This record gives sequence, C-alpha cells and structure tokens, in this order.
Amino acid sequence: MRMEAGAGAYYAAAPHQGAMPGFGGAVDEQQAAGVGILLQISMLVLSFVLGHLLRRRKFYYLPEASASLLIGMIVGGFANISNTQKSTRRWFNFREDFFLLFLLPPIIFQSGFNLAPKPFFSNFGAIITFAILGTFIASIVTGLLVYLAGLIFIIYRLPLVECMMFGALVSATDPVTVLSIFQELGTDVNLYALVFGESVLNDAVAISLYRTMASMRTSSSGQNIFLVILRFLENFVGSMSSGVGVGLISALLFKYAELGVENLHNLESCLFVLFPYFSYMLAEGLGLSGIVSILFTGIVMKRYTFYNLSEDSQRFTARFFHLLSSLAEAFIFIYMGFDIAMERQSWSHIGFIFFSIVFILVARAANVFSCAYILNLARPPHSQIPREYQLALWYSGLRGAMAFALALQSVHDLPDGHGETIFTATTSIVVLTVLLIGGSTGTMLEALQVVGDSNCYRHPYEENFEGSSEEGTPSKSKFQLKLRDLRRSTSSFALLDRNYLTPIFTSQHEDDDDDDDNDDDSSGEVLAIPRPSA
Repeated sequence: MRMEAGAGAYYAAAPHQGAMPGFGGAVDEQQAAGVGILLQISMLVLSFVLGHLLRRRKFYYLPEASASLLIGMIVGGFANISNTQKSTRRWFNFREDFFLLFLLPPIIFQSGFNLAPKPFFSNFGAIITFAILGTFIASIVTGLLVYLAGLIFIIYRLPLVECMMFGALVSATDPVTVLSIFQELGTDVNLYALVFGESVLNDAVAISLYRTMASMRTSSSGQNIFLVILRFLENFVGSMSSGVGVGLISALLFKYAELGVENLHNLESCLFVLFPYFSYMLAEGLGLSGIVSILFTGIVMKRYTFYNLSEDSQRFTARFFHLLSSLAEAFIFIYMGFDIAMERQSWSHIGFIFFSIVFILVARAANVFSCAYILNLARPPHSQIPREYQLALWYSGLRGAMAFALALQSVHDLPDGHGETIFTATTSIVVLTVLLIGGSTGTMLEALQVVGDSNCYRHPYEENFEGSSEEGTPSKSKFQLKLRDLRRSTSSFALLDRNYLTPIFTSQHEDDDDDDDNDDDSSGEVLAIPRPSA
C-alpha cells in the first residue's frame, strides 16, 4: 500500500513523465475502500465485545441490537462532520438491494431453520393468525388513520394508496432485541414461539403487502379490493410453495445421493449451503417473494434434509448459518445507524412523525387484541391466551431493518417528497422502538410476571382428548364450533408428517420418535430458554 501510495504521489506530481491517467485516483479509491472496510470491521468487533459485556453484566437496558444501532449512529455522526465524509459515505449507503439480496436471506433462513417444531407447530394456528390476519389489520388501520388525519389537516396529506404503502412497510416488526431478552430472562416457550413465529412470517407478509400496494399505485386503472387480496394471497402461497418444493427436492437429493461418505463431506456441506439461496433467487426470478420462499425452505430443510446429512455436516451447517446470521444482524443495525446519521432527513413534517408513532401503537393493539379474541373463541378456558401474553405481544412490535429498507425503497417509488417524509417518519419509529421499547423490555416482562414457565397457558392440543373442552358445546355458537373443528383438524398434519412425509424424505425415519423428542435440542439455541438461577 505504501509503495502504491508513493507511486501515486509520484505520478500525480510528474504527469509529464508518462503517468498513467487516473492512477492516482485509483489509489485514492483503494485507500478509501480500505478505510471504509476497516471501519466496518472495527464497529462489528466493538458491537460483539460490547454485547458480550452487557450480557455478562445482565444490563438489559441496552440490548445488543440497540448497542449496534448506537455505535453506527455515533460513528456516522462523527463521519458526518469530518472531512472524510465523501470518501466513506459510499461504503455505508444502506442500499435496499444489498440488504434484501445478501444480508436478509441468511437471517430469514436461520429463523426458519432454527424453529423448534413442537412450540412452533403447536402454536401454528395462532402464529399464522397474528402474522397474516394481524399484519393485514395493522397495515389497513395504520394506512386509514394516516389518510383520515391528512383529510382533516392534522398531518401532511398523502394519497390513499401511499398511506396504505406506509401502513404496509411500517407493519413489519423486528423483535430481535426483545427475543434476546426473552432468552436471557427465561420466558415461557409458548410466548416465545408466538413472538418469534409471528415476527418471522410478519416480514414476508409486510413485503408482499407493500409490493401489492405499490403495484396498485402504478396501475393505470383502479383495482377491486378483492383482487388486491387475491393477488397478495397468490404471491404468498406461490412463494411458500416454491420454498417448500425446493426444500423437499433437497431432502430427496441428500437421501438418495449418498453424499455422507467421508471424502464427500465438503461437497455435502456446499450443496446444503447453496440450496437456500437457490430458493430465494428462484422466487425472486418468478416475481414472487424470496423472503417467504427461503423461510419455508429453512423450515423444510431442518425438518427433513438436515437429518439426511452426516454428523460432521450437521454440525458444520448449523454453526455456519448461525455465524452468518449473527454477523448479518449486527452489521444491519450498524449499517442502519450509520445511514440514519448520514442521511438527510425531512423534518418539515413533525406532526406526521408524531402521529405516525401514535397510529402504529393503535394499529398494533388492533392487531394483537382482535386476533387474540378470535383465537380464544376456539380455545377451551384453560388454554386461552392470557391478557399478560397479549400485552407482551403488543409491546414486542418493534420496527427494525425491514421497515427501514422498505421506507428507503419508498423514496424511489414515491414522487414529490412523499417518500422522504415516509422515510423520516420510519427512521424515527425505528430509533424510538429499538432504543426505548427494546431497552425497557426486561422491566415490562417483570411487571407482567411472564418471566419463567407459566402454568396459566397450556396449548389447546393438550386438551383435545381430555373431554373438558367439550363441556358446554351445545351453547357455543356455530362460529366457535367451526373454529374448534379447524383447530382440531391441524393435528392431522402431525400424523401425515409422521406416517408418510418423514419416511419418504428422510433416511432416518426409524428414529422418528427420538427425533421428535429431541427437536427442541437439535433446532439450535433459539428456543433453549433456561430459567435464571436463584
């Protein structure tokens, strides 16, 4: 580097001696790149070390994600007032394509891959309800409130479709901060599964909703609301089917290709790592949602493909994806904090920002409490979702990288400064929820008394054959009876999986019972939620 810098200075000082044009500029660019990458690595190291110290000290008021965001904002603030702003700026631009194509896929795949089947599928009906119906409710409520407030001139007025786009993007939750505290304090696995499962599917639903609303805006003719819903369901179901299909194909490949011999472990691991990105890019190439696809690929590959690997490959792939996910999560929050500090914000509509924060809290409440009410209609008294769990779900609706990336995309999608207003409001919401709400999560959990395993919430499937859930059935409404029939019918999938899918797609089906018992342990560390020692 010193030789190149000296040569660059020499040619710059003596261009008449046959200097290569632009050589000095290339050296400057290389130096700027080195400084930018060094700064990124330094912030990552600081983030991991600081996060480790905070965990050891059990200081829950500044979780790892919040610390990473603050580090990025502080360094970005210094860079913003220094002379090196121009040279470092382009190395820290939060590009939504880079985020969606490279940083987000390993996180989403790890989320699906790390799901413990028992808590997740035991609460699958509730998770789907919160993630799909709840996100749709939150998006519509937020969009309508913003639009109505604009009509009566309380806030900056936006067209209805743009309000719905804002409602969709800001409905994407990112409770990384909350879940890390859930693990540290030992929250009940059912509550953890609800928050974790809803957040994983919520991102995919929010992206699909945003793209659907954006397509409505660019469409020359208006569309019926039912056509919009149909398009959304088509996109979501198509993406899910694509992900499941790729996962099942990978399971068959590893079952019959016999790659588990000693000299083929590297090939086995390489192929396993490539399949998630194949699923993501296939869905994106078909005009579907890669996030939805790679999520279900992760679920299927963990359930079937993973058990067709050799033990060495199992250990490697589990650690590899955990490593990628941890690096990507830390980098995203640092990246986001740096960009927030460097980006020019549009603070001319403070009222829009303030009321947007109020509206998302109202919309989140409408999401959680309405869905919980519907779910409790289908559940016997002993397995209803308690009010404390509902409040914890409401409080866990932080906004993070997904909302930020979609808001940045809206700057390009919307004209006349509307995108800048939405971006500034979303940035304020992200910083407020991650720092303030994320830091107070531990206090909230203690106040709600949901720390540790709770006996007040048993899953309804435990009650299926006890008979107590059938008491008073004649007095139940037809709607409640249909909900309970739907709830019971989901247990047939477990039988289908055990009797047919597992023997077909895995080579270790003779040990199914043992695998089912050990799923919680083999799924990684996400749902290993220990009780705090006395």
